[in-house]
Amino acid sequence: MDIELLQQVIADQKAMIQRKDRGMKRHVDVSKHLKTNMISVITGVRRSGKSTLTLQIADHYNAFYFVSFDDERLMSFKVEDFNNMLIEMKKTGVAETIVLDEIQHVDGWERFVRRLNDEGYKVIITGSNAHMLSSELATHLTGRYLKTELFPFSFPEYLDFISVDTKDKSSNNKANILNAFDHYLQHGGFPEYLQTNIQEILKRIYDDIIYRDLIVRFGIRNVSGFKNLAQYLFANFTKPAAYLQLTNLLGFSSTTSVKDYIGILQEGYLLFEANQYDHSLKRQYQTNRKVYVIDNGLRNAISFRTSADNGRLLENIVYLELRRREYEIWYYRSKKNKETDFLIRPGNPALIQVCYDMHNPLTRKREFDSLLACMKELKANKAVLLTKNEQETVTLKGITIHVLPVWQWLLDGH
Repeated sequence: MDIELLQQVIADQKAMIQRKDRGMKRHVDVSKHLKTNMISVITGVRRSGKSTLTLQIADHYNAFYFVSFDDERLMSFKVEDFNNMLIEMKKTGVAETIVLDEIQHVDGWERFVRRLNDEGYKVIITGSNAHMLSSELATHLTGRYLKTELFPFSFPEYLDFISVDTKDKSSNNKANILNAFDHYLQHGGFPEYLQTNIQEILKRIYDDIIYRDLIVRFGIRNVSGFKNLAQYLFANFTKPAAYLQLTNLLGFSSTTSVKDYIGILQEGYLLFEANQYDHSLKRQYQTNRKVYVIDNGLRNAISFRTSADNGRLLENIVYLELRRREYEIWYYRSKKNKETDFLIRPGNPALIQVCYDMHNPLTRKREFDSLLACMKELKANKAVLLTKNEQETVTLKGITIHVLPVWQWLLDGH
């Protein structure tokens, strides 16, 4: 790569990060990254605040070098350019910490990062590709890194963002929290969008991920099919997805294409799959998966929205929060086809059901019957039923079920 252009990029980016607002503190434990010289890895969807969080971590050190590879001037950057980059950074001053932002754009980056770590540098890297980072880290950097997965704002982070104090127990403040949750349910937590309320920003984020991060990087040829699949899954989030059904419905030539494309969408952090839990791993892989999306606001920006979607938006928020809490997540269907939305910790099972409201007695009976049937099969003694606003404790057949509003469960943090 041209040395003068590389010098220009390093100088411009250095000036940029010196001016950059470090933003609010995220509800993410970064202390582990400061206690060791292991490589720090921050992953997550594009525009979720990875760079800001990374700078907050880097600011704990006396000085640091910074390069973002999400810069069109570095499109021709190759692995052999890393050494020149290091030389040029050293010319700007002395530092023992190096931040490499959106590193996945450079093939072969992991060996250079390993060398930096061997030479004693504290290395902080970010990336927007889930599988590629995890596979390359596992292959070349096993035992050398600590990883943090970052999402758009959680509900507590959103309350911080709009300056609502969760410690204030007054009725007026509770009304503020409830109003904030109504907004969060529909608009999600992408920081840049929340600053402006310009929906076009969400559409741009989606298009950037689809085109720049996925279609171009993975060389997808069936562009229209890939886009149609993504649109369909966003429109039908939280529903079980059968590969064969999607193949026939969207006109793909094989289920392999559908499976591969869904895997690519997951690598871009656009969506996630939850398996149906079964003691047999083989049967788990053969059952339908439920699909969840990275952010309610992003989903609503690119899909037609109806009032009937509110229950699914609520369920999606719960899934994302369970991911933030680093649980492995399944859904469960009993032998009598009673379904519970989420199962965590199968060894000591806890079940979570989500229902927008239970004003209808038939709805109430259905939700409790499903939970009780699944709890009985799994021998579970803990279950929570999350709703929009309702709260009570119910004991049925000797089993206690806690009914909580989702907003309160999100703030309680357990």
